[in-house]
Amino acid sequence: MKTLIVYAHPEPKSLNGSLKDLAVSTLESAGHEVRVSDLYAMNWKAVVDAADYGPHASSPLRVVLDSGRAFEAGTIVPDVRAEQEKLLWADTIIFQFPLWWYTMPAILKGWVDRVFTYRFAYGVGEHSDTKYGERFGEGTLAGRKALLSVTIGGPEAHYAARGINGPIDDLLFPIHHGILYYPGIKALPPFVLYGADRISDEDYPDVAKSWEQRLLTLESTEPIAFRPQNFGDYEIPSLHLKEGLEAPGRTGFGLHVRG
Repeated sequence: MKTLIVYAHPEPKSLNGSLKDLAVSTLESAGHEVRVSDLYAMNWKAVVDAADYGPHASSPLRVVLDSGRAFEAGTIVPDVRAEQEKLLWADTIIFQFPLWWYTMPAILKGWVDRVFTYRFAYGVGEHSDTKYGERFGEGTLAGRKALLSVTIGGPEAHYAARGINGPIDDLLFPIHHGILYYPGIKALPPFVLYGADRISDEDYPDVAKSWEQRLLTLESTEPIAFRPQNFGDYEIPSLHLKEGLEAPGRTGFGLHVRG
């Protein structure tokens, strides 16, 4: 297994840093190849601008079209191209980050914004009366799996179905479905650590054991069963789920998960 770890935390000695290091050692000890994109250590530029697209940047800037032209011409900036090549190399991606303000840190969102360019991660495939591009289960990154390893300060009860913060599956849906599944990556059920700010040195061995177990079962873990776009569940071009396919009483984000 070839694994890319995309790591986003400013403190190397943090819990996130320890989980990243443990992932590297555990997977390498099991015979897997591992590469790490440590975004803070890389001083990753988190904002899209015209400099990303060089001679293919228009005025006014058109991020979608300009990024696609630069990608196809091979003139996308080197740091972005290097991350795209890592994604093409990997068959598994682990995203290690803390949940900040209900989402990923800005530097990681900026990695997505810059790396998932038009004609690479989206805007590919046939658009017709029966197919609406290759996305949501198809696309450039199809065949890969991803795992979100997320630390959360609050207790688990706050992220339950009736918890004040909303269900964790709903909070992570925009990442699982909108960032990962859109270009074809299958999202695995996340590894979530609640009460992260209160985990002590005495607690860490149990955390580490749970994390090692998840890492060593990545290849056998079933992904979240999101519905593919082009295989009969959705009307095209409206992309509305066909009536009667949902489980009784299911609404919201859960409509887009089979079973």
